[in-house]
Amino acid sequence: MPMSVWALGINHNTAPLDLRGRFAFAVEQMGPALHGLRQTFSQHPEAAIISTCNRTEVYCASDRIDIAHTLDWLAQAGGVSSDALRQYTYTLQNDTAARHAFRVASGLDSMVLGEAQILGQMKDAVRAAEAAGSLGTTLNQLFQRSFSVAKQVRSSTEIGAHSISMAAAAVRLASQLFEDIGKIRILFVGAGEMIELASTHFAARNPKQIVIANRTMERGETLASRFGGSVMKLADIPDRLHEFDAVISCTASTLPIIGLGAVERALKKRRHRPMFMVDLAVPRDIEPEVKALSDAYLYTVDDLASVVQTGQAQRQAAVSQAEAIIDEGVRNFMHWLQQRDPHYGVVSLIREVQDQTEQWRELELAKARKRIAKGDDVEAVLEALSRGITQKMLHGAMTELRQPDLATQVHASDAVRRFYLRSNRNTPKA
Repeated sequence: MPMSVWALGINHNTAPLDLRGRFAFAVEQMGPALHGLRQTFSQHPEAAIISTCNRTEVYCASDRIDIAHTLDWLAQAGGVSSDALRQYTYTLQNDTAARHAFRVASGLDSMVLGEAQILGQMKDAVRAAEAAGSLGTTLNQLFQRSFSVAKQVRSSTEIGAHSISMAAAAVRLASQLFEDIGKIRILFVGAGEMIELASTHFAARNPKQIVIANRTMERGETLASRFGGSVMKLADIPDRLHEFDAVISCTASTLPIIGLGAVERALKKRRHRPMFMVDLAVPRDIEPEVKALSDAYLYTVDDLASVVQTGQAQRQAAVSQAEAIIDEGVRNFMHWLQQRDPHYGVVSLIREVQDQTEQWRELELAKARKRIAKGDDVEAVLEALSRGITQKMLHGAMTELRQPDLATQVHASDAVRRFYLRSNRNTPKA
C-alpha cells in the first residue's frame, strides 16, 4: 500500500494556554513518548512530535492513516478525554499536512509572523525522532523539504522584516509600566533560548540589575556574565522575589515555580509597588491566580499576541510570495510520495517494466539455447531470438495503434514516436 502522512495538533489559534500546557513535552520526554505512541499502533508508524509554547503537533507516516488512534494517544498523554480534546485539534493529511509543516517551518503559522525560532525547534524535534528511531524515509523527506522551503522563504522574501519577538514585546509592555527601565531590577527565571533572547533585549535598555535564577547554576552564570549580572538558586526565589521590579520566566518545569503566596508576600514587602511579570512558559511557571493581584501585572504568551501583531501589515506582501514557494514545495513532495506508491508510482512502474522485459529475455534465450542444443543453424537461431524479443516489445504498442478510437490512436502515436523513433531525431554518427 502507498505511504501516507498525517498530522494532528493544537496551537495558539485552537487551544487555550492551560490546555496547551497539558500537552507540552520536555526534551527528555520525547524518546519515551515517541516509543509509546508507536507501540500503540498495530503497525508501528514513523512518528515525530513538535512541542513548543505555541503548539504540540504529532506527525505520522504509514500505509494506513489512523487519526482517531493518534487523537486517543495524545488525549491520554495529556490526561483528558478524546472528546474533550477533539474540539481543540486540527487534523491534516498528505498535501495539507505537508503544506502545514512547510508553513510552520517558514514562520507563517506562528504568533509572530516570520519568527525564526520555530525552525530550530522543528530541527530539535527531528533530531529527537532520529534518536528515538521513529523517523523513517517519508517523514525525514517531509521535514528536510520543510527546512529547505523555509530557507528559500527567508532568503527570497521579507517575511521576517519588521518582526517583533515575544522578548521585544515584553520590553514594550515594561516600558509602559516603568518610566525608565534603567532604574529597575529584573529577575530572569531560566537560562534557555527564550530567556537568553529576553535578557538580551532588556539588557540593551541598561536596567539597574539583572539576576538569573536557574536550576543549573553554571548555565545561569554563563548567561549572567554576558550582561554583568548575577545568579541565584531557584529555591531562593520566594525569599528574594520582593527585590525585583520585573520577573521574566521561561523554564521547562511541569509545575509552577512562582506561586500566589510568594507574590503576595513580595508585594507586601514592596509596600505595593508594582511588579511586572511575564510568563513565557508552557506549562505556566507563574500561577495564573497572580493576575488577580492589584499590584501584579502578569502577562502570558497569549497576552502578548496583540503586541507582536505590530508590523503584520508591512509583511503581508511577502506572505503571498512565501505561499507560492510553499505551493511548489508541496507539489514536489507529493510527486515524490506518489513515485513511491507500490501500485501507481513511477518507481514501481520502472521495476515492473524491468521485470517484464527480463522475463521476455529469459524466455527467448531459453528457446534459442534449446534450438542450438538440437543443432539448428546459429544464424537462424539468432534471427529468431531477435525477432521474438522485438515482437514482444512492440506488441502492446501495435495493439494501441490499431484501436478504433481516434483519440486513443493519437495518444498512442505520440507515445510510440517518443519511445521508438528517437533515433530518427538524433541518429548517432557512424
